Amino acid sequence: MIYQRSSALFEAAKKVIPGGVNSPVRAFNAVGGTPVFVKSAIGAYLQTEDDHRLIDYISSWGPLILGHAYSPVIDAIKNTAEKGTSFGIPTAVETDIANLAVSMVPNIDKIRFVNSGTEACMSAVRLARGFTAKEKIIKFAGCYHGHSDAFLIQAGSGAVTFGSPSSPGVTKGTAKDTLLARYNDIDSVKALVQANQEEIACIILEPVAGNMGCIIPQAGFLEELRSICDANGILLVFDEVMTGFRLAAGGAQECLGINADIVTFGKVIGGGLPVGAFAARSEIMSYLAPEGPVYQAGTLSGNPLAMNAGLAMLTALNENPNVFKSLEEKTALLAKGIAEVLTEKGVVHTINRLGSMMSVHFSEEPVVDFDSASRANNDTFKKYFHGMLKEGVYLPPSAFESYFLNDALSYADIDFTIEAVKKVF
Repeated sequence: MIYQRSSALFEAAKKVIPGGVNSPVRAFNAVGGTPVFVKSAIGAYLQTEDDHRLIDYISSWGPLILGHAYSPVIDAIKNTAEKGTSFGIPTAVETDIANLAVSMVPNIDKIRFVNSGTEACMSAVRLARGFTAKEKIIKFAGCYHGHSDAFLIQAGSGAVTFGSPSSPGVTKGTAKDTLLARYNDIDSVKALVQANQEEIACIILEPVAGNMGCIIPQAGFLEELRSICDANGILLVFDEVMTGFRLAAGGAQECLGINADIVTFGKVIGGGLPVGAFAARSEIMSYLAPEGPVYQAGTLSGNPLAMNAGLAMLTALNENPNVFKSLEEKTALLAKGIAEVLTEKGVVHTINRLGSMMSVHFSEEPVVDFDSASRANNDTFKKYFHGMLKEGVYLPPSAFESYFLNDALSYADIDFTIEAVKKVF
């Protein structure tokens, strides 16, 4: 496939947009080459500016769980836009979607809507600090919670040392309050808690990580985190921006059977529009302004476009719980088919999967954390990505990203994808 128009558009974009993109992974730096520009999408398919149709396995990085241009969501957006796009004043739909979300998700009483996953996670940590009157947090290497300063921290020299900023513009003062643990390594968490007694407000993580590939929590890991938090007065925060309303109607809490103290959402909850949210039981949420002292605000928070789109999406998922089983079956079939081809071709690999999230790693060892994900063969991944793109399949353009399947994918699409793998290798 030739992408001349995409190349021209990218060159034009670089003159007025840093790097030519508004989010770094889109630039194809991890895989090389020129990014594909999309002009439309419907169901499971992207239509590029070069008039190529691609089977889509990122679903706008997760939210389009029922496919692109899903009619009830599009209708909700159109009907809402005709009445006004934003008021900065309360609307009834905010309560409607809040009631529905609270009814679907375990262990939450109240929810606050914001405009992005970054904002949701940033606000959740501030709320945890306000509620506990402690300042430090523990996060995990490889878990991405947006680009807020507190989350852009890289590892220190050991398990009990402070992290250091991983981006210019993040202060050392901010970094000293962020402690970095290793995903699936409970001993690294215990060491940090022991070394920072009565100082840690919360532990935040993706219960199923999606930003170092799809990394699944090992048996007992989340249970032990819950126990550590209970024993030390620490709040457990699940970043469910990716997993919320995707792994199950109640997200990872329901799927994995572990309750968090605060949960953040994004992606699916807006039906594809910019949105985020954070939620908890009443005693924690009561600390939030205007009811409590922890301040958070946003003019576009709860805007009617996002709320009506999200309400249409959540209503569809709530009324059709079989969609989660359907998605899991399709993802399992895809993972099995790819694994069989790679094995037959003698390509070293490991595939991680849970529900409708999965990732392919060209690694001999199990991929259980950021370090093991980093040791995979990125040259093979580049060959895989560009080969699949040539065959008409759009995969995440980074080895550190998860696939997100949507239910508009047909079994014929999955068969086509598996056949494409055979051609690549």
